[in-house]
Amino acid sequence: MQPEDAPPLDPARMTQAYVGPGRLVGSTPFDGLPNEDAKLRITDAAAAGGFGKRATQYRLRDWGISRQRYWGAPIPVVYCDGCGVVPVPRTDLPVVLPTDVELSGTGGSPLAKVESFVRTTCPRCGGPARRETDTFDTFVESSWYFLRYTSPHDDTRAFDRDALAYWLPVDQYIGGVEHAVLHLLYARFFTKVLRDLGYTGPSAVGPTLDEPFVNLLTQGMVIKDGAKMSKSKGNTVEPDYLIQRYGADTARLFCIFAAPPERDLDWSDQGVEGASRFLHRLWRIVARGRGWLADAPAHTTRGAARDRASDETDAAAARPSGDGTEQARALRRLTHRTIARVTEDVERRQHFNTAVAAVMELVNGYAELVEETPPRDGVLRAAVAEAVATTLVLLAPFVPHVASEIWDAVGGGDLDAQRWPEVDERALAEDVVEMVVQVNGKVRARFSVTPGAAEDAVLAQALAHERVRAHVEGKTIRKTLVVPGRLVSIVV
Repeated sequence: MQPEDAPPLDPARMTQAYVGPGRLVGSTPFDGLPNEDAKLRITDAAAAGGFGKRATQYRLRDWGISRQRYWGAPIPVVYCDGCGVVPVPRTDLPVVLPTDVELSGTGGSPLAKVESFVRTTCPRCGGPARRETDTFDTFVESSWYFLRYTSPHDDTRAFDRDALAYWLPVDQYIGGVEHAVLHLLYARFFTKVLRDLGYTGPSAVGPTLDEPFVNLLTQGMVIKDGAKMSKSKGNTVEPDYLIQRYGADTARLFCIFAAPPERDLDWSDQGVEGASRFLHRLWRIVARGRGWLADAPAHTTRGAARDRASDETDAAAARPSGDGTEQARALRRLTHRTIARVTEDVERRQHFNTAVAAVMELVNGYAELVEETPPRDGVLRAAVAEAVATTLVLLAPFVPHVASEIWDAVGGGDLDAQRWPEVDERALAEDVVEMVVQVNGKVRARFSVTPGAAEDAVLAQALAHERVRAHVEGKTIRKTLVVPGRLVSIVV
């Protein structure tokens, strides 16, 4: 094969194969065909000649599913000297594992040493037989467990079709990179086999289940001392130690904050300490204002048992009006900007680390305002309470225990019952915007204007600026341009 734009070649003079896209050479009767078209023509010729056919090759391979372990589903087979390999009848299923087993860790399957389990009778001839002592690999169970989760209490079948159609497919699959070629592949295989056998629908609730998972998020590895953290390398961190010293929320927060979920995470003891310091700081901040935060107006929006119309009415009454101090308006703007950022990062981008970073910025925005004595300005007091409440709701998915404890401490009730906060677009409006003034392409001044100010008023304010006057006085203004909310350009 040769590049499409190359001159004709004599096959006898070719010294090496060309592996890029191009046209076939020395492949009569397929000379001159683009390689992708030639693949189809050659395959069709093989099919017509009876020596080949077109097929799709998947990465599914033969799978040794037996293990010499006690834990695992017993393989329902017995061996009879007269009848050979005999499956256990359906009426005798499931085969139940014995409980009087010694687990030595050596010498093959521990079940092989339990005579009361091994020795049985052949279900076909009634003669002596022995049970299979290997068990199914756990991959056999994990390849369909999500189907069983839809009907966990059904003891008559593996799963109910209506329940299957209601709950599945799974919206989001999260797993390590090795799952994409192991568990994920076999789970899809099991699902499609069950589909072909008619077990997965259709039902009165929905169509036949064809794919088990809708979205895949491949998470990175945890790296410690330059290597993947694993038991075999002996570089793991003991979870019990982390939980005893810091608590589960601290360990979780560090893992979430240290890297995006699809990237490898470099383990850092200093990073765990940093996550712990943040949670302790938040606790202390809220503890200072505990006496008044629960009574602030924004706190009244936390009721979860009311209907939506009532909620919206109460929220409107409790929301700061925007007529308070500039400090209150700035804090509300930061609060609702944080809601927008965290919602975007969690729901669409799945960048949980930047979501946590946004909440940390919000905490910094009100940390100095929370004291034992509440702010004298009622609007500012409500804005602070709204910011604290928003912080706890936004943090709940990441640090549920700490967030719930703090929420309860300020009289919030059941944090799990709270709706995800919604952005108030009015709160995002800027009080002033900064304009940059350029004279002949060079920045000469900056000034602030109210949003939506008329262009002629903005231009007049720019020309009146002392630094701008110094560059335009005595010169002819050839052109002006006002970009609302951003720029004033003057050419002299």
